[in-house]
Amino acid sequence: MLRIGDISEKGPVVSLTTKSSEVNTLFENYPHLEGIVVAVENKPVGLVMKAQFYRKISSKYGFDLFMGRPIELVMDTTPLIVDYYDEITKVSSHAMNRSQEKLYDYVVVTRQHELCGIVSIKNLLIKLAEIQVNKAMYTNPLSGLPGNVLIEKKMLDYLSNSNQPFSLLYIDLDHFKEYNDIYGFNKGDLLLKEISSILSKVILNMELSNTFVGHIGGDDFVVILPHHGFHQICQLIITEFNIRLKHYYHETDWKNKFIYAKDRNGQHNKIPLVSLSIAVVTNQHTQYLTIDEISKIAANVKKECKKHVGSCYICHDAIKPNCCEKETIITH
Repeated sequence: MLRIGDISEKGPVVSLTTKSSEVNTLFENYPHLEGIVVAVENKPVGLVMKAQFYRKISSKYGFDLFMGRPIELVMDTTPLIVDYYDEITKVSSHAMNRSQEKLYDYVVVTRQHELCGIVSIKNLLIKLAEIQVNKAMYTNPLSGLPGNVLIEKKMLDYLSNSNQPFSLLYIDLDHFKEYNDIYGFNKGDLLLKEISSILSKVILNMELSNTFVGHIGGDDFVVILPHHGFHQICQLIITEFNIRLKHYYHETDWKNKFIYAKDRNGQHNKIPLVSLSIAVVTNQHTQYLTIDEISKIAANVKKECKKHVGSCYICHDAIKPNCCEKETIITH
């Protein structure tokens, strides 16, 4: 998370009693200066932007009225003031929602209520563009969900904190290849987008802030929960999937609960409708040291899931390596 304070910079500061003529001198001596913060005991109370300053000074009687008097008569008393630790995206949203006349004003940054610096809109937009480029580099272009680099980073964050409980849900679509063969890749892509929508709805909109949803690639997704209460979440995912899946089949196929397609051996067979296999790995009983450990266990549990007809989830019990805690939900 990038904080607004990370891109703040120092700028000139004046007091309430500073005369407008002195501010004028600062603007004349530093042509690239866009604004000046007004502070009392290092606490920001106002902002003077060059364009607005000269607009007031150049108005009828403005020069005579303001130039020899304190800057507090000219300054904006309600600038956008944010905390050092506020997220850049959050601050940019506030900045862009200001009135037109304030749209390009500095953002004033404080830490513990004291002046820390300013951020120009130009620098804010540049940094936002960088964030968007980086996000595009590390997200799956189809689903828009974080890809493998960010998935690995999130897992390492959990593994580095042995006190943080987690449940990893490795989600795979069964019979997706055959679906693509019959309905086409465009429809298949739409189904994958539907899965990402379901996960975002169930996980990101209903769960804790530290949850994570990622797209490994193809028809493989991952969810990380900051607790061991995965049962209800898995059930919600499967229920929501079943509701939406109907719209991706012709009426006849949906009623039959199968399609005719070539299986992986090249033989035409009745192929079940697409279903979900959710392999669950938690650190409730075992602390894992590497991502590779978790990946191998998840892969084995996924094989168990695929033995079941319809969607199901299975949780691996690390205390008994040869035993799995099973919860099967038939959705077709």
